Amino acid sequence: MRHELQLDGWIITTDNSAGIGEKPLDAVKAPAFITAKFAARVALLEQWAAGSEPQAVLLQNFSGASQWGRYIAGIEELFEEAGLDLIPITGSSETNMETLQSGIAVTMLGKRVRDIGYSDLQWFAYGMPLAGDEVLKNIDQIADLKKIHGAVQQKMISRLWPVGSKGIAAEVELMMGKAVSVTADLDLVASGGPAASVLIGIREEKVEAAKEYLGEPFYPLFFK
Repeated sequence: MRHELQLDGWIITTDNSAGIGEKPLDAVKAPAFITAKFAARVALLEQWAAGSEPQAVLLQNFSGASQWGRYIAGIEELFEEAGLDLIPITGSSETNMETLQSGIAVTMLGKRVRDIGYSDLQWFAYGMPLAGDEVLKNIDQIADLKKIHGAVQQKMISRLWPVGSKGIAAEVELMMGKAVSVTADLDLVASGGPAASVLIGIREEKVEAAKEYLGEPFYPLFFK
């Protein structure tokens, strides 16, 4: 679990993106479909972290009607890359006011389909924590969604936790609910951006199989 909302059997997750896109004043220049794809990536990973699978997507588009189709294409591409069937997508576009920077929000509604393991796990960071332009320059260094989903379905991974803007060390404390000292052979305070890195908890007997299945980059985490 992470930032999900549980409501009458539904699991609701969301992420947003601002100042990233194709408008002249955007801080990070990126195709609109890429912006939507990575916003949807975070919402999807938070679904999986809660033991759920998405059933529908809501898109809030603040970039203008012309971007709607590109944003939809990015979300559809994410589902294809993750090896998932496409689900219903709906939402709304701001068409009354012209914005100077791009902005979107992606919300997913899902249903819990599996229990979440909590104890006797070894922890790893899968994928490098990257943000902004670094994500686009190092696509091969981010966590592979299709492999993550496959490992979850094959019960190699007992628990997962996306890494956000505050970095791995902060996410470990949030996950554990207390102050924890963590060491690893990578930057623990760098922003994870659109969940480029994911914390994964694995039972000891599954570690070698998971490492072989997921591949690199894969870093052990040591807690004190």
